[in-house]
Amino acid sequence: MILIALALAPGLAIMIFIYWKDKFDREPKRLLALSFLLGAISIIPAIVLEEFFSGYSKSIPIYLLSNAVNAVLVVGLAEEGSKYFMTRYFLYPHKSFNEPFDGITYSVMVSMGFATVENLIYVLNNGGMETALLRMVTAVPAHATFGVVMGYYLGLKKFDTLNRNFGLKAIAYAALLHGAYDFFLFINYYPGMAIGALLSLRYGIVFSQKAIRLHQQSSPFRKTE
Repeated sequence: MILIALALAPGLAIMIFIYWKDKFDREPKRLLALSFLLGAISIIPAIVLEEFFSGYSKSIPIYLLSNAVNAVLVVGLAEEGSKYFMTRYFLYPHKSFNEPFDGITYSVMVSMGFATVENLIYVLNNGGMETALLRMVTAVPAHATFGVVMGYYLGLKKFDTLNRNFGLKAIAYAALLHGAYDFFLFINYYPGMAIGALLSLRYGIVFSQKAIRLHQQSSPFRKTE
């Protein structure tokens, strides 16, 4: 029971944080619940895609290149692509998606649905307390930053009239950041694993803070004094 609570807690905390940050026109709770559910479901096509394409990356003889391809083009693209599909085609068209910040809100909720299911799998599959505590401060926040990156560009895509390839940037940059984080976890060099993954996570957090602030400032519901 404690392990399940620890697996659920980080995703719930991040969802509450993003809901609180959506200051000017908060989204309907039923849509937020749907977003979480869509994210949980998105883990299924992600696993299928990863299984299908993993053999291609493993066939590359150069170790670091093989891991880079696996991290970015297999895992990163499969997982972020699955999340993108759910956000873009089920939530993006909704009338409640009516300001740029909504891209961040819905993308993060989808990401937390994905991350929570993934977290439960890792923690309950002989992961134990150590895994639960480690993922609480690494993997789940990392998924949140991937969601913010994707949502930032989806918000621009919907409301920027020039529409400068923001849809492509949404999935590409999220997959690239995800891949950079995973790459350092895949290599068998522990100092590199720790430093590289933490630097990737740090970059994602800094970008996320800036993206949240920019979309808050551009909200049409923000009252100017």
